[in-house]
Amino acid sequence: MNLTYKTAVAVGLWWFALVSQAAVPAGGLPDFAALVDSNGPAVVNISTTQSIKRSGFPGLDAPDAPDAPGGKGFDELLRRYFGEEGAPQYFDSKSLGSGFIISADGYILTCAHVVENAKEIIVKLTDRREFVAKLIGSDRRSDVAVLKIDAKALPTVAIGDPDRLKVGDWVLAIGSPFGFESSATAGIVSAKGRSLPRENYVPFIQTDVAINPGNSGGPLFNLKGEVVGINSQIYSRTGGFMGLSFAVPINMAMQIGKQLQDGGRVKRGWLGVLIQDVTRELAESFDMKKPHGALISDVLADGPAAKTGLKAGDVVIEFAGQRIDASADLPPLVGQTAPGTPAKLVLLRGGQPKSFTVTIEQLPEENVAGRTREPAGGEKKGQLGLALSDLGPQQRKQHGVEEGVLVERVGEGPAQRAGIRPGDVIQQVDGKPVKNVAGFRQLIAAAPKDRSIPVLVRRGSGALFLALKIAD
Repeated sequence: MNLTYKTAVAVGLWWFALVSQAAVPAGGLPDFAALVDSNGPAVVNISTTQSIKRSGFPGLDAPDAPDAPGGKGFDELLRRYFGEEGAPQYFDSKSLGSGFIISADGYILTCAHVVENAKEIIVKLTDRREFVAKLIGSDRRSDVAVLKIDAKALPTVAIGDPDRLKVGDWVLAIGSPFGFESSATAGIVSAKGRSLPRENYVPFIQTDVAINPGNSGGPLFNLKGEVVGINSQIYSRTGGFMGLSFAVPINMAMQIGKQLQDGGRVKRGWLGVLIQDVTRELAESFDMKKPHGALISDVLADGPAAKTGLKAGDVVIEFAGQRIDASADLPPLVGQTAPGTPAKLVLLRGGQPKSFTVTIEQLPEENVAGRTREPAGGEKKGQLGLALSDLGPQQRKQHGVEEGVLVERVGEGPAQRAGIRPGDVIQQVDGKPVKNVAGFRQLIAAAPKDRSIPVLVRRGSGALFLALKIAD
């Protein structure tokens, strides 16, 4: 073997070793085995029994086949010949979930939907002991519940700080997917501060950790072995895992858990506004340099915002020292503020920043009734493609407004492109109130052309701004 060949081989081996080392992180891969060994005993399996009402005739219940025994058509046939059905029957339905022990004397955190409507809750530990648990409290808005079992000297989890999580960090879940107890799955943090439909008060942690039915209520750990979230929901079109999992941040869950332990219910802060995102078109219409903040589309009467002087069209860009980049950032901050606490708001009004101090009140129970629209006399479509009519007394009462114009029909044109729909009540154009159809025409005639202007509409029980661009 000559020197040149030996040199080439040596250089090749050196290069291979260098590349191989570079492919492995300096700290090596996470030691998930040690993490599971040290934290697994504090994770519990939860099984519940719910009482489900069964309607129809006894023994004949097949809800998936409407014309089969137990279906609606079959029941009607039985009533015709045998009279009304007897008393309703009830049967037990069982479900599975997970949870984790937060105190050595038996307090357990889980998801509210895991124990909803449960008449019996069984908690099983990793050492095979089983306990009948008592439900201390449950909060559906955050999907957090607290259980208590009669036991002492239990293993507990360490609580971490989800605010220190970064997108890309490794995380680990332990739970009972499909009843397979003490299953561990790992992944990374995909995003933070996610807002989900009907879950405006929770800034979810999004991960790609494999979560399936039965994982709900289980802990999400960081690499230090600290709980940073409660696995709550998945996004799926099949019912199984598809790479999108969501966890309730543990700092919020612990705060809610303490309130449930102290009083059995949760008190949330309330600002009394309806908000929406600021789109690029709306930012232009409000003279903003870029889209950001939470746009107030409606101020609820007698709410904290109304008492402070906030108006529809204001854009909240800061709350209690926290920057508001998107509308989803505001509800969690308000919700976690104790009722009675004064909070400083910075908002944009007419493109100029203004500061207000608002006293946060307690969020009232939801009691929003839907409204329907009654037809009224129409107005010929104008340059916007709109057919409008003035509001009568009954329609004002029906829509909960004092003034505005009713959209009867929407044809092709600028209004349709802006998102205006039949049944909407137009209340403002470019910040000016709309009193009637004639007034609406005057405002449109005076509005700038080839530039988006904000139009406030009431739709159903809410209100929102739309960006209308009138061609020259």
